Amino acid sequence: MRRPSIFWLFGPIIIAVCPPLALAGDETPWHSIELSGYLAGEGRLYVEHPQFPDQFDGFQASLLLEPELEFESDNGRHQFAFVPFLRMDSRDRERSHWDLREAYWRFSDGDWELLTGFNSIFWGVIESRHLVNVVNQIDQLEDIDQEDFLGQPMVQLARQQDWGRLEGFLLAGFRGLRFPGPDGRLRTGLPVDDGFDRWNWGFERAGPDLAIRYAHYLGDWDVGLSYFYGTGREPRLVLAPDGMTLQPEYETIHQGGLDLQLTVDAWLWKLEAVVREGHGPVFAAAVGGFEYTFYQVFDSHADFGVLAEYLFDDRDPQQAPPTAFDRDIFLGTRLTLNDVDDTNTLLGAIVDHRRGTVAISLEAERRLADNWKAELESRLFLNVDRLDPLVFFKNDDYIVARLSYFF
Repeated sequence: MRRPSIFWLFGPIIIAVCPPLALAGDETPWHSIELSGYLAGEGRLYVEHPQFPDQFDGFQASLLLEPELEFESDNGRHQFAFVPFLRMDSRDRERSHWDLREAYWRFSDGDWELLTGFNSIFWGVIESRHLVNVVNQIDQLEDIDQEDFLGQPMVQLARQQDWGRLEGFLLAGFRGLRFPGPDGRLRTGLPVDDGFDRWNWGFERAGPDLAIRYAHYLGDWDVGLSYFYGTGREPRLVLAPDGMTLQPEYETIHQGGLDLQLTVDAWLWKLEAVVREGHGPVFAAAVGGFEYTFYQVFDSHADFGVLAEYLFDDRDPQQAPPTAFDRDIFLGTRLTLNDVDDTNTLLGAIVDHRRGTVAISLEAERRLADNWKAELESRLFLNVDRLDPLVFFKNDDYIVARLSYFF
């Protein structure tokens, strides 16, 4: 694939940085300059021996740093954000990486808003799988839960009116998916050669990709409609010429998306659905379900939520990137103590009711002091069928403990 031009790679950065520098000397001074962020230490323990040769065994330690620098002008019309991210990993060299999560200038004028630079966009309402969220590439070196994203160079124009919010995106410099190294865990049977150096940002080719989204609320309904045209974020993995590794292949897609949420008392009814063209035959995928919350349970201020979702995907696995979640059920519980330490937990399981594979996840966090937070995560893969795409992870059950200092 061709490499992106200098304009598409660095244009959004230049555009994002120049306006704040220019404004620094004019009659629109900065109202606030704020530095925040966090520094964290993380330990991940794999409880089983690795499935493939060269993979490390046992404990994996990491250091993480994500500072946030924000500026805002006196009149509130100009905002600038700079959020780099760095991880240093002790066992998998490919997992040591850095990124620009955000580096943008935002200009607001009445109903209009213009943003240019690197940014992270999140669309959707579902807990188990984020179907409609297509703008940013996943940072799967962080985790496989599709909750972490690489910063995307873009120009975004939005308008907010009584009839809703309309946004258009020009996305520059497509970013390829990064994969664990040969010694890393949570990888395919053959290592994937993504073609990037250790600290390369993963730009595959020039854009631009295009996206548009409309969002509004109608009574108890929250509605989002989206359309994306460009390079699909999901690659197919094909055997490389050396016969010893895999390499990703990306295709141009059209995707229409819908996300809905209905709030009725303690009920949240949710739906995400997409139709995609470009990965073989046109296919549809959807996730729908509910969350019901019991308030002030156990004679306390705690809230207890019950979640259930059904995952459907009818793509052709021979022509489209494979997915493990084509006919699955997600069941989960959420406990929020509503205490001064913001203690909360989320326990969930995705069950493939045809093959019997079960993927369990646990996330818990609690603030230890004004500037400290402790987190515990775990993922387990049980009864994995040999035809399930999760079969590569069947020995990769792990527990993560993370301690973060916020400044």
